[in-house]
Amino acid sequence: PYRNQNAQRMTITEIRSGHFIVKGNLTFASIDKDILKSCNFLNSAKTINIDLKQVNTSDSAGLALMIEWLKFSNKNQIELRFEHIPQQLKALAKLSGFEDYLTDFATKQNSSLEISQ
Repeated sequence: PYRNQNAQRMTITEIRSGHFIVKGNLTFASIDKDILKSCNFLNSAKTINIDLKQVNTSDSAGLALMIEWLKFSNKNQIELRFEHIPQQLKALAKLSGFEDYLTDFATKQNSSLEISQ
């Protein structure tokens, strides 16, 4: 598959125990198969917070990645929370019917998947 070599690669950085920040793009061009399959960072604590405020752009691949993280955390009894979900991902979640699913995992601060008309 085509991969844009100029796409800003997604990185996940632990900023403190159980708190991670995602930087870059959550797109088909920037998420590789290793990232999609790797959920090991979710095993670092029983409660994980993922901050998405430094995500530049996203598409359905970003939403799919978030859903994979949610499935992994649910299977492994890990409490997972998202902070600062970008509007683009909120809109994709609403269009694809995952709005209610993700709402359960959004923190109260700026992450509600409520989308104003």
